[in-house]
Amino acid sequence: MRSRIADDHDLFLLPPVTVSCSHEHAPMAGTVSISAATLYAVVNDIWRSLQASGVPGLVIVNGHGGNYVLSNVVQEININGPRVALFPVHEDRAQARTDAGLESSGAEDMHGGEFEVSLLLHGAPHLVREGIEQDDHSAPSRPHLLTMGMAEYTPNGVIGQPSLATAAKGKALLDSLSESARAHVAVISKV
Repeated sequence: MRSRIADDHDLFLLPPVTVSCSHEHAPMAGTVSISAATLYAVVNDIWRSLQASGVPGLVIVNGHGGNYVLSNVVQEININGPRVALFPVHEDRAQARTDAGLESSGAEDMHGGEFEVSLLLHGAPHLVREGIEQDDHSAPSRPHLLTMGMAEYTPNGVIGQPSLATAAKGKALLDSLSESARAHVAVISKV
């Protein structure tokens, strides 16, 4: 997604921050996380470095819902005017779901379901293991997710219906998200 947005909007693409705040997945084998304070510091330091070199703005493309701290760092950076945008936000994802004709709702499709697997089937199908379509798991209500973590709601990390995913939906999702990014880029480009 980040490469597509950079290409479509003629933006300079930084290397990704590949480890973030995935503490809700801690019981799942292989989960690696950094603290919210570390992610905050990394993003803040990157922005300060870019700003010092004359870069006028930054679009943070967030690929993980558990990175709540990104909202805080963006709000704080923007106290004196819009310079940093966090993308996608809820409205962008909701619009993409509609544009792509996804069958599941956002509440039903939290992790490893129709939305995420469709994106992977379009952009990196080699990362989707065979048999995932049999991993559909329903847990639309997750009132204690922050307290109990994902293991309380799913045995394998999937909350959603990967069986509904298609590469065509993934392309439509990506097209919609790239179009939605235009407004975020425009907001931080006005200053």
